[in-house]
Amino acid sequence: MGGFLIYFAILLIVPIWAQMRVKSTYKKYSKVGNSTGKTGAEVAREILDQNGLYSVQVEPVRGMLSDHYDPRSKVVRLSEDNYYGSSIAGAAVAAHEVGHAIQDAEGYAFLRFRHALVPVANIGSNFSFFLILGGMLLSSMNMFLLGIIFMSVAVLFQFVTLPVEFNASSRAMDQIVSTGLIRNNEERGARRVLNAAALTYVAGALVALLELARFIFMFIGMNQDD
Repeated sequence: MGGFLIYFAILLIVPIWAQMRVKSTYKKYSKVGNSTGKTGAEVAREILDQNGLYSVQVEPVRGMLSDHYDPRSKVVRLSEDNYYGSSIAGAAVAAHEVGHAIQDAEGYAFLRFRHALVPVANIGSNFSFFLILGGMLLSSMNMFLLGIIFMSVAVLFQFVTLPVEFNASSRAMDQIVSTGLIRNNEERGARRVLNAAALTYVAGALVALLELARFIFMFIGMNQDD
């Protein structure tokens, strides 16, 4: 019973804690202006141009922490606060998203692998639980196993995302420091913002792995009962 409670505590608490951490860290450093006074849009544009990515556009998008890079449209989209604001957090986030654009341009292996997994991972995320549930209700081990396979691909996608995100953050820090877009005394704040954001991906991967392990053990148990 104790292990069961610990399992569900991890399942619930870890993601919530990671989200709270990223929001509080972002909120803190979004109120601290960077010394260059450049907006997130200007930071992104400067790094893109320095890396020869003149065709990649930078656009504002609604929502808090809705920042992302769209590899299909070749567009870096920054939340309005980061696009128009000139905070340390905004500069760090903008540089991170440009890091993904640089990965795309260079054909970064993990990014390419993640893109290849997207269609199957989406199927796995949407249907794996229903297949597993159907397998349990109908006593169909084949359906249960198919659900586990689909879920495994979704979990793999989350773990492949980790090096992609960590690498983008590493590129971001290198770019904003080497180009002087943030000063030495601002590095700590920028790094904290990026590390907090990375924790959400780690938490998501951990929870997904635990869920997969639970269903695998259930599958093994059901087979042994038969």
